[in-house]
Amino acid sequence: MELNKFVENFASQFDDIDASVFTSETTFKNLKDWSSMQALSIIAMADEEYGVKIKGDDIRNSETIQQLFDIVKSRL
Repeated sequence: MELNKFVENFASQFDDIDASVFTSETTFKNLKDWSSMQALSIIAMADEEYGVKIKGDDIRNSETIQQLFDIVKSRL
């Protein structure tokens, strides 16, 4: 599992934000389009792309994309 690909997959969940905004250090909850629906999209992305189940608590306990990546990677 590669961090850059995870960031790309994460960014693809946002229609109105340019992908160049996203890095591993992006604080995703501060993005203008962040919502509970985006959280559900991220949960679905982790399941579809990596076969990993994450929960709302995992997202709530993460601040950056890197932190969420680390959670997903630890469950592979």
